[in-house]
Order: sequence, then structure tokens, then C-alpha cells
Amino acid sequence: MSKIYLMAAILIVVAAIIWHDLGQNLATESTSSSTQPHEKNPVSNIEENSAPQDQDTSKTTEKKRDPYVPLSDKELKKKLTRLQYDVTQNEATERPFTNKYDKHFKDGIYVCIISGEPLFSSLDKYDSGCGWPAFTKPIKKDEFTTNTDYHLGYARTEVRAKTADSHLGHVFSDGPKEKGGLRFCINSASLRFIPKEELEKEGYGEYVGLFEKNPKKDPGKTDTKKQKDSPKKKAGGGD
Repeated sequence: MSKIYLMAAILIVVAAIIWHDLGQNLATESTSSSTQPHEKNPVSNIEENSAPQDQDTSKTTEKKRDPYVPLSDKELKKKLTRLQYDVTQNEATERPFTNKYDKHFKDGIYVCIISGEPLFSSLDKYDSGCGWPAFTKPIKKDEFTTNTDYHLGYARTEVRAKTADSHLGHVFSDGPKEKGGLRFCINSASLRFIPKEELEKEGYGEYVGLFEKNPKKDPGKTDTKKQKDSPKKKAGGGD
């Protein structure tokens, strides 16, 4: 019987020691958790900080055009009409006098139908009488490349948009002499027109100043008469 009492006493002492140690550990962990700062989720930090930053940027940054990404042939066929594709990719020529921009003289700029790069301004457009949009000069000469072709049996200087490598038309030396003597004869199907009122919205805000500094031009018929009387008209003629 004394042995039983002794074993019971030992168990009670051991249990008391374990209970005491457990209480100490719990107290220590509680104190530690109350004094150390709580670590936030790093993903949450990024999301919380980026939201107001994006809002501020959208209010202060002027709209910019998306950079041009070259398109595959399949994508081009999906993006363009049949005529636009044939003109820009196969060097076809649209019908004269019935195309979209031949008699179009609103204020604005003409950009590449594929890349969106600025090509011509309405301030440099005139009625040449050839049946296609005619310009005396481009907005950005670095956006053009030239080749000599003999598709009609004589040499003509083809002009292409450099960024998209798309066919635009041809350039001739029978333009208005007071404007430099050049006539860029361009297919409407290779162009997209952006009115001056929509330049900033479309991401071409840097060209708004062109129309603030220059009064609206009257396309007139003077250049048309010169074009018809020019001996080069027959040889250089259309696109």
C-alpha cells in the first residue's frame, strides 16, 4: 500500500511540473505576439499601393498611341478590307475619282491604315485632278521608303510606309512648283483620316498645333489646271 501512495505522489509532482512549464510557454508566446508587429501579405501591399497610383497617372498623362506590333498575313486579312489588303500588300491601285479621299478636304491628318503612323496633313493636300488624293509633302519624311517600278511599262517612284512596309502610291515631279514641285499620289485605301477635333483623343495631340498656326486652305482649282496642262501628266499620271 505504501508503494501505491508513493507512485501516486510522484505522478502528482510530475503533472504539476508539466502544467507549470506549459503555463510558462503559453505566457511567453502571448507576450511575444503582442509586442512584435504583424507582417502584411506582400501581394496585398502591391495591390493597395498600385490602385491610387494608376488613378493619378490616368488623370495627368496625355493619351498616347499604342506601339505598333507587326501583324501576320492572317491578321492583316482580318484587319483590312479586301481593297485595303490588295493595295497595301499587293501594290494594287484603286479606281480613280471614286475613292474615299479624292475630294476630301477636311482639317486633319492621314495615317497609315496598318501602323497608324502619321503620313500626311490636310494642309498639304490639294486637288490635282488625277483622281487620287494628292499631297505636296509628307508629315514625316522618315516614314517613307521609295522604289522604282515598271508596272506600267515606264519608271515610276513607288512610295511605301516604312513602319508597316505597306504600299501607298507613287510620287511624281509634276506638283505645284511653289510647294516644292512634288505630287504624292496616294491610294485612299492605304490611309485613315483623323479629324483635327479627334487628334488628342486618338493619341495624335502633337499635331493639333499644325491647325492652330495655319488657316484653313481652299483646295481651289488652280493646281488642277496646271496638272491637266502639264506634259508630265500623261507620263506620270495616276497611282
